[in-house]
Amino acid sequence: MYSFSTRVRYSEVDSTLRLSYPAIINYFQDCSIFHSEDLGIGIDFLKEAHRVWLMNSWQIQIHRFPTYGELLRVSTWPYDFKSMFGYRNFTLTSETGELLVVANSIWVFADTDTGRPVKPDPAYASRYPLEPPYPMECAPRKIDIPSEGTVLTPIPVSVSHLDSNHHVNNGQYVAMAATLLPDSDYTGLRVEYKKAAQLGDTIYPRLTQTTDKCTVVLAAQDGTPYAVAEFTK
Repeated sequence: MYSFSTRVRYSEVDSTLRLSYPAIINYFQDCSIFHSEDLGIGIDFLKEAHRVWLMNSWQIQIHRFPTYGELLRVSTWPYDFKSMFGYRNFTLTSETGELLVVANSIWVFADTDTGRPVKPDPAYASRYPLEPPYPMECAPRKIDIPSEGTVLTPIPVSVSHLDSNHHVNNGQYVAMAATLLPDSDYTGLRVEYKKAAQLGDTIYPRLTQTTDKCTVVLAAQDGTPYAVAEFTK
């Protein structure tokens, strides 16, 4: 298991002083990147090899939202590789060890020259020590897309949305979706990433709401989804 300690910053909380959904995603994403960097197989290593790990899906369960100023421990560990997929768990715990948030994630290994998924070289994958998966009920990586919904104000992709791969960062999709929620009482979050949005694209959000679930489809103008976020109570 790889871990780092942090403290919830004011810039990371919402209007209720709770850690925001995109901030949770950012903690987990940073933890996985730190892990790879400390193993010597991080961003520069992958760039030289013309390879990249791309996020395919998130499943996040929030037991309690961390709050402003709280000391946290962010942890991650890979538990499997299958074909071009890598599987990782994450946890957020309090300084006393209370489990606050747990997540499952699926990543795709890709060739940056062709944009196509490839199987990681065994010598590379073997540098990640595998541990048993967290005992959670894992949802399918694909999210059912509602046939109807309310189309909301389009979002032009700006430079601030991009990461080092020149794509909209996976946390930015969650930030876009979270601003459309009717409230912040959702404790389950699933995200499926389908197509990378880039600078110059425009994202058209579509919101579908039921009593205990809110689904946000972030799509191109022709309806092709970039990402789908499903929030549940």
